Amino acid sequence: MKKPQLLLLVSFLAVLYSGATALNETYYDSICPNLESLVQGAVRGMMSTTNIAAAATLRLFFHDCFVQGCDASILIQNANGDDEQHNFENQFLRADGYNTIMAAKAAVDADPQCTNKVSCSDIIALAARDAVFLSGGPTWKVELGRYDGKISTTSSVNLPGASENFDQLMSRFSVYNLTPTDLVALSGAHTLGATSCFHVNSRLYPTPDSYLDPGFAIQLQGQCPATLNVNSFVFFDNSVITFDNDYFKMLQLKKGVLFSDEVLYVDTRSASIVDQFATDQNAFFTAFVDSMLKLGRIGVKTAVDGEIRKDCRFTN
Repeated sequence: MKKPQLLLLVSFLAVLYSGATALNETYYDSICPNLESLVQGAVRGMMSTTNIAAAATLRLFFHDCFVQGCDASILIQNANGDDEQHNFENQFLRADGYNTIMAAKAAVDADPQCTNKVSCSDIIALAARDAVFLSGGPTWKVELGRYDGKISTTSSVNLPGASENFDQLMSRFSVYNLTPTDLVALSGAHTLGATSCFHVNSRLYPTPDSYLDPGFAIQLQGQCPATLNVNSFVFFDNSVITFDNDYFKMLQLKKGVLFSDEVLYVDTRSASIVDQFATDQNAFFTAFVDSMLKLGRIGVKTAVDGEIRKDCRFTN
């Protein structure tokens, strides 16, 4: 390799490496000392007004990070409608999640020390953590220092699907060096919230799939009639506003709402992980925190290719 090419490669790798390692827990300690309390206050406020704010906020983090990295590109609204929000896969994200991030951004910018100094992507990461913690789940130190992306397109969205099997799911997760344990742990986020019947009906009609408990299938048919109403929904587990391990207990009973949920217990490569999390909630919490940290390191933008958005909805 010629020397100029080698230098270019080294420079490129240095940018990638710095993006992955620039994150740290104390990034804003001198920039915006009250950041964490400001964000948590906004999340708490939204959760007091709507019981789906936590689930919706947590979903945003996943939908953002899995597409072009954790860069808040999910929040961008392009004038021509060509953005991630307008992709069909994101049409089921609830406004409560977006509103929570906007409220947190407003609270942060209202502090003179913090105005336009904290990225929207870091606010999403903090808000997702707080949504989990304020719902009874674990807390953790969030790694910070992300910059916001400048690009959001409809065609860039390619998320794991509700009807995918274990191999298909792992093919997506492994791209980001996420393991089967990460897949199962992050799926445990479904302990909060609900899903549209759009993602459920294919399991129920014309006949329920064999992975469903027959009695549960009848229950689901009562909530999701054959004539599809995309505005009808099903809760993932019995403790919809509490972050716990009930989701995994549902899988053991063949009561996973989505095919991609239940397949985690059907496939022998992940069944033992489900059993562990169903039995030991602390083990689930520990794995979930580790997986969220790994998720939060995907595709981190730096000052080289990112910015600190003044309005999370629009690039500067």
